[in-house]
Amino acid sequence: MEGINLENLITEDLKHKTGLVVDGAMATELEKHGVATNSDLWSATAMIDQPEAITMVHKSYFESGADIATTNTYQANVAKFMELGLTETDSKNLITKAVQLAQKARTDYYDSLSPEKRAQRAKYPLIAGSVGPYGAYLADGSEYRGDYELTEAQYQDFHRQRMTLLDQAGVDLFAFETQPNFEETQALVKLLVEEFPDQQAWLSFSVKDSENLCDGTSLQEAVHYFEDVDQIAAIGVNCTTLENIEETIKTVKSVTDKPIIVYPNNGDIYDPETKTWQANPQADTFSDLVPSWIQAGAKLIGGCCRTSPSDISEISEIING
Repeated sequence: MEGINLENLITEDLKHKTGLVVDGAMATELEKHGVATNSDLWSATAMIDQPEAITMVHKSYFESGADIATTNTYQANVAKFMELGLTETDSKNLITKAVQLAQKARTDYYDSLSPEKRAQRAKYPLIAGSVGPYGAYLADGSEYRGDYELTEAQYQDFHRQRMTLLDQAGVDLFAFETQPNFEETQALVKLLVEEFPDQQAWLSFSVKDSENLCDGTSLQEAVHYFEDVDQIAAIGVNCTTLENIEETIKTVKSVTDKPIIVYPNNGDIYDPETKTWQANPQADTFSDLVPSWIQAGAKLIGGCCRTSPSDISEISEIING
């Protein structure tokens, strides 16, 4: 899958499918395996303590119908690992390991399928290398505010090493996700174009409502800025409320012809100070809302925080039904 042209692949797959299914939350499922995720490393802690649990979570999403898995590297980076006492070599190896765990899950899942089941799939599942924002490294809720400022070079220096390790480990594309800061995304995509010309990425913003990024930038402006960047294969939003998605899709669709990707939270309420969630039994379900998202123009749909394999199964049943 090296050097894959994802945009062409998505276009080809969408000739035969309503959309593609992205996986769901990693941390929520890891917690069910006893992994503590309320640290600065969040779900990346499991790469040190319980790597086998990560493989199990990835496989559970493939079994639920996911066409794309995202690596457990959203909040994983060499600098943070080293702050916790790991050597630089060990820290780099953990980024590589995250990709290998996803690849193992994909191989185990695919090898378990009958020839008939393999034929029913759109393609061999993809692995997207998760690249979270600088705000995630700060671990203070900044990815929900975007209220930080670095130079272009500083943003690129922060992201370069992780992207290099993900690329070398064999991800099929990057997932630039939960991006709240427009200047950071500009620097990130410029880095992609200049230093990773054979790779592609989806770009998924963190928004405060259906019209604005968390830093206040117009969502239309931000999406339109990347319209002519061929290496951005899909564009959209994640880590927002279920209720915000339909209008957000309409906003994105008004300024782009790229495939639109959305993967919201499950409706529970997050406190970034305590890093805890409060259940919301009144929240809508994916079964309730996904049909309207498809009608509005979404082509890649998955789940973010607090979502589970059962949620991804719901999405898959609608998309593949």
